[in-house]
Amino acid sequence: MKIVELTARHTRIRLRRPIRHASHTRQQTDNVVVRCVLDDGSVGHGEGVPRDYVTGETIDSVLELLQRSQLDRQLTACRSFAEAVEQAERLRLAATPGDERGIQGNAARCAVELAWLDACGRRFHQPLSHVVQLLAPELYSPRSSVRYSGAITSAKGLKLRLVALLQRVYGLRQIKVKVGIAGQNDVERLRTIRRCVGAKVELRVDANEAWSPSEVVARIRELEPFGIASVEQPVAHEEVACLAEVRRAVHTPIMLDESLCGRLDAERAISNGWCDLFNVRLSKCGGFIPSLRLVQLAKQHGLGCQLGCQVGETAILSAAGRHFASCLVELRFVEGSYDSRLVYDALGLTDLTFSLGGKAPALVGPGLGVDIDPQALERVTVKQIRLL
Repeated sequence: MKIVELTARHTRIRLRRPIRHASHTRQQTDNVVVRCVLDDGSVGHGEGVPRDYVTGETIDSVLELLQRSQLDRQLTACRSFAEAVEQAERLRLAATPGDERGIQGNAARCAVELAWLDACGRRFHQPLSHVVQLLAPELYSPRSSVRYSGAITSAKGLKLRLVALLQRVYGLRQIKVKVGIAGQNDVERLRTIRRCVGAKVELRVDANEAWSPSEVVARIRELEPFGIASVEQPVAHEEVACLAEVRRAVHTPIMLDESLCGRLDAERAISNGWCDLFNVRLSKCGGFIPSLRLVQLAKQHGLGCQLGCQVGETAILSAAGRHFASCLVELRFVEGSYDSRLVYDALGLTDLTFSLGGKAPALVGPGLGVDIDPQALERVTVKQIRLL
């Protein structure tokens, strides 16, 4: 079994509404979709969501990196899914000058890895979740369904109350609230949200690097009366060293996101005591296998993990996240599968949007377990290049 065709597409995914947080506002997202065809006709797809303000990647840098990474020498003929997984774990893209953290190819690597594993999973009749059983059996705990959390971004006033009430009526048990947005009063927003959702819903907040080291303790303390479960990335990555002291000054667990993009980030965070939780996102962290290894590392050092997602993910990353979440026992929160609620073209022939209570069934088919609509993929394609 070998690859006979490997292509990468620049896709532009339109959002149904603007998404705003402290770092950015977006109405659309530029993603990369990789298509892998094997010699038996098996076809797989992978997706990456480059973010220049997180991993330093742009859609152009991703496409350029994929073209110079000698993928044909790394993804070669294999006789089993286990061999395919071994090759996927060894996959390394070309070096990027100045990339001291080793993260400036993460979205690109994720797209290639998922396409390869999807195609090989279909060829050998194995679901993507089998990767966990092969590489981290101590974490493998398959379940029939996943429960996702909700999110409240920049809503305010009457809209904020309506959004919060709708999420309560929908039966969501966990909600993430974006804070630190210029011009908004976080205390009043949290007070309003808590009144609307009630005492039983678990709230956590995400500051997206909004606060300075001098104010972060005060900002967290003023939100603690509303029973927040965690604070995600309260300061800029460049200021992350202050979090060791912040953790001693507040009661709320600290989660890293923009400062947790790869193995080196994780090891530094652990050795310096910067956080209690990792926000692991497949594209941000380089793919399914690197993300799995980060969860393993967190468990070894007594830290918790959230499976996060990125704005504008289509059914490809939603499916990969579903496999990840449905078989790992160590996830504190799960985000994703916003498909039909957030994007116009989710690309999948099956709707993966979570339903009442945030529930969604595990995927059991081979590979990603979801087929891609070729016409929808064509509609969103801006440019296509051949890699092999």
